[in-house]
Amino acid sequence: MPSRYLNFRCSVPWLILLLILVLEALFLIRFLFSFPDVTDIYSRSAFYPEFQDVSHMVIFGFGFFLMVLRRYGFSSTGFNFLLIVLGVQCSVLVEGLLVFLKAEQNESGLRSLAKAVMSTTAVVISTGAVLGKANPLQLIVMTLVELIVFHVSRCINGTFLKVQDSLPLMHVHLFGAYFGLAVASRFPEAPPGLDKNRSTPQSELFSVLGTVFVWVFWPSFNSILAESKKEAVLNTYFALAVSAVTAFMLSALTSRDGKFRMTHIHSAVLAGGVTISYTAHSIQQPWIAMILGLLGSVITILGSHCLQRCFNPALKLQDTSGVHFTFGLPAVLGAVAVVVLSVVKKGIDTQWNNLSSLGFMVLIDLAAFCQTISAALITGLITGLILNTKLLKTVPVSKYFDDQFYWEVSSKIVAD
Repeated sequence: MPSRYLNFRCSVPWLILLLILVLEALFLIRFLFSFPDVTDIYSRSAFYPEFQDVSHMVIFGFGFFLMVLRRYGFSSTGFNFLLIVLGVQCSVLVEGLLVFLKAEQNESGLRSLAKAVMSTTAVVISTGAVLGKANPLQLIVMTLVELIVFHVSRCINGTFLKVQDSLPLMHVHLFGAYFGLAVASRFPEAPPGLDKNRSTPQSELFSVLGTVFVWVFWPSFNSILAESKKEAVLNTYFALAVSAVTAFMLSALTSRDGKFRMTHIHSAVLAGGVTISYTAHSIQQPWIAMILGLLGSVITILGSHCLQRCFNPALKLQDTSGVHFTFGLPAVLGAVAVVVLSVVKKGIDTQWNNLSSLGFMVLIDLAAFCQTISAALITGLITGLILNTKLLKTVPVSKYFDDQFYWEVSSKIVAD
């Protein structure tokens, strides 16, 4: 086997060992000052099933969701799990540090851990944009940088813009999508005829299985930290249901032969969950959630046609898993929905008499959106440049989308 395959033995294991030592040392220091309440798991028994749902969604759901490439299944699921377990620990520490600097009461137990798992979703989404191109060393570095920047972005939105606590965390889809796209733009494009850059019926089946996992557990994701859990669960389910039905309808309408396309189902059925994530807890009328789910599915399927044929080639951007139209565009739609619904609700409550207050509220929501997407794009571009340095062992284009570069793979799988 070429020596090129052994290069990561001298980098990835030692980087992981260094991270383990640093993380454990930081956790020890943190626990000396604020030891978590270990009884929290049992005293809040109603919270633990929701936490399990979110963990299943992130680990199983997104792990299978990323299995779209025919020869990249081991890496899709394996690297996803590695990044999650490292990212959750890093996320807990970063958020604890920011809370300490703000001199606020630090949350302990499951609630803090739930926020960490949800924050790590940004990394999972970003990984989909560079799927098959970035090596484990690059992915670990990207995870650390992205989580730090995401928490700082949340802190800015909450501290300076005074955005309600749940909204900055729900920017996770927006941040993850555009951070990943910015990083992907710095990687060389794979040749159009590269045989490994395609799916098979088996890989698409596993990917849709992941989609179903994410779809089922998404109401828990949107409601786990919400005060109005009942409204959040109901609105999320209605939005997801309508987006799924719309996905099947538009898939048949937009196909030349009138058949369903698995790529449409794979992405568009989740659009409702992304779009409604900002407002799931505050919507009082389910039909509003259903409209948002319908619009999310429409923008996903139509966006996939426009982006893949016009936008991506013009920018020389290769979005492996389609995170732009699966998460990015629905997240933008959801951010717009926040502004519209907030203005309507505030206007009705004040009988449209306090327009200056309405204008200020709109500016705050727009500022939070612009700050989040700007931070994602700028830091993503910088991170992409860092990842493509020789120090991080850039993968040659000929080795893109290939498990054999990182894993022990049987000869039968390689032949297939």
